[in-house]
Amino acid sequence: MRRGQRSLLLSSTPSLLLRSLVLLSLCPRGQAVQAENVTVLEGGTAQISCRLQNYDGSIVVIQNPRRQTLFFNGTRALKDDRFQMVLFTPRLVRITLTNVSVSDEGGYFCQLYTDDTHHQVATLSVVVPPAVPTVEVKKEAVEGGEVELTCVSPRSKPPATLRWVRDRREIAGVISQQENGKTVSVSNTIRIPVERKDNGAALSCEASHPALVGQKRVRHYSLDVHFAPTVKIIPPQGILREGDSLSLTCSITGNPLPRDIQWSRVNDTLPERAEKTGNILHMSRLSQSHNGTYLCQAHNNYGRAADHYTLLVYDPGAVVETHSAVPYAMIGGILALLVFTVICVLIVTIWCSVRQKGSYLTHEASGLDEHGEVQEAFLNGNDASQGKKEYLL
Repeated sequence: MRRGQRSLLLSSTPSLLLRSLVLLSLCPRGQAVQAENVTVLEGGTAQISCRLQNYDGSIVVIQNPRRQTLFFNGTRALKDDRFQMVLFTPRLVRITLTNVSVSDEGGYFCQLYTDDTHHQVATLSVVVPPAVPTVEVKKEAVEGGEVELTCVSPRSKPPATLRWVRDRREIAGVISQQENGKTVSVSNTIRIPVERKDNGAALSCEASHPALVGQKRVRHYSLDVHFAPTVKIIPPQGILREGDSLSLTCSITGNPLPRDIQWSRVNDTLPERAEKTGNILHMSRLSQSHNGTYLCQAHNNYGRAADHYTLLVYDPGAVVETHSAVPYAMIGGILALLVFTVICVLIVTIWCSVRQKGSYLTHEASGLDEHGEVQEAFLNGNDASQGKKEYLL
């Protein structure tokens, strides 16, 4: 290198160094951006924050998951009123999103434009708690059959947990899941045998989910068991006399409850003054013509049932005679018992007398033998000198 060229290079070095220092002073030193992940319930409000370090006024852009610009240095760029810029400082940029839905889920970009572009992604996660589940019945429950019940939680994220409970005991069922976009539909199906005693039994389907914080969404359900009717006529108390009134009540059960109740009299028509009001048959001023057997009948789609009542109306005279005959019957019974007792006593007395007489005759025979000896001694002329004997006859 020539001496002139070397001197020229040395003379220009201070100016190059100065220009380099100026450029370095204009360039950002260690600028960075940080984003925070956010989890929010569907329908809630999300806060998306971008933290800045050594910010020097460079351009800050926030974009949604579809890479559409929401804000450009604090100015709205996308017409969506749900997004609001709430804070823009050299250290923190924050926007809010109201009425969040699962479609808003994804990564939100915080970008800092300098000579080198810096960006961070804030991931928005949306949690969908389950609503109160619904109960679906495949077919109606009939006595002696089986019922199939399905508890459904149509939408949740993450999937809800469903279980059937009866009398505080869980009923095992078949669980199934189906994805509906970003949410999941969950169902729990049970099959249980039913009898008429199960009608009205209380069951419940419980939905659990992390977003419910230990609480549950519960759907209560009462078993609706269909069965054939039963019929029972409630009879009146006491004796019915001529002139009295009578009300017969027909007690009916069944599911569905029969509405068409039929009253009739066997082999005859109902009396003219008989009044039918639903399950009650009323008759006033009873007489002998009301006597007969009355029927109450009811039916539904699952069977038919009937009950009968026999009416016997007494006239007052017959009732009095019937009541007065009761004491005489009692007296007659007592007299018959006394006669029977007397006869038994007589039989025992006669039997004892016969036994005693037989024993007396035996002793009398032995006495006659002794008497014969006395007679023989007398005929032989035995005197007193041979000894005196006494004989007890």
